Amino acid sequence: MTDEFAFIRSIIPKTTYQQSLIQGIGDDAALFLNDERYETVVAVDTLVEGVHFKKSTLSSFDLGYKALAVNLSDLAAMGALPLYYLVSIAIPRTRWSEIELNDLFKGMNELAKTFQVDLIGGDTVSTSSALVVSVTAIGKVERNRHLLRSQARPGDFIFVTGSVGGSSAGLSLLLEKSKDYPYCEQEMLLIEQHQRPKPQIYAGRIFAELNCRVALNDISDGIASEAYEIAEASKKKLVLDYEKVPKHPALQLFSRYEIEQFVLYGGEDFQLIGCLSQSNWDHVKTMFEEANIPITLIGHVEAGEADVQIMKNGVMEKVDKRGYNHFKENK
Repeated sequence: MTDEFAFIRSIIPKTTYQQSLIQGIGDDAALFLNDERYETVVAVDTLVEGVHFKKSTLSSFDLGYKALAVNLSDLAAMGALPLYYLVSIAIPRTRWSEIELNDLFKGMNELAKTFQVDLIGGDTVSTSSALVVSVTAIGKVERNRHLLRSQARPGDFIFVTGSVGGSSAGLSLLLEKSKDYPYCEQEMLLIEQHQRPKPQIYAGRIFAELNCRVALNDISDGIASEAYEIAEASKKKLVLDYEKVPKHPALQLFSRYEIEQFVLYGGEDFQLIGCLSQSNWDHVKTMFEEANIPITLIGHVEAGEADVQIMKNGVMEKVDKRGYNHFKENK
């Protein structure tokens, strides 16, 4: 195995059997027709000890919170309202106490209360090595209101919600000093971004309710990777302006090079990046301001082969096509 995304492309079925299927492999979540009014949205993510987290970087409570958050973020990118979740957990025979595991589920419940999401099942097994937590989230979106990566058009504005770079900067601190170090206030803001990401459900719902064309993706693997996913799904060229990208204020603790790496390639901010028509921008911006959700214009879409370029210091550059990839070296 050499490339996570190439492997995923290789297993996409050439034939589907269910007429109710709208979107299978290839977007933030799967979609299928539920009834005349709604489509069902389903997403699954897995967190593996030693790969996605360590005991030194996340408490059991934070791990549970984050395991649900990353799934709800996928639903947010589809414009969905979350409803239910299931949890499959593989528990090592040693190293994880029953108290810690109960705290893990308390962390999930804390976030579930925010969005009124019900835990409805799952599976519990033992494992000889690492703790593995897999969550499946289920939601719904109004029929034909779902938000796909493939909807970008030439002339569209590119936007991002919130700020980016904070989570990966927080992780860098945790990997260096662990979660129990006496961090300063600014460092704690970055660590919180990593440990307690906030899925942008309300932002996704604004787009779905406005019923305007939006290409949307959540920022799990970094802006560069997510922008490429939109470019490839839409078969368009995305042009970003680095200076306009909203960077977490506490990133000032790091060098310019480190900030650029965190912002473009770090990931796990779980904000939303997307494209929409220029004619809809003013209305969308007003709606976000009224909802007190930050949204920033960071570029535009052009016709051409799928590509992502970025303006930095007055020079246009091709963006490296990289982010977190499970089967490549991640630098």
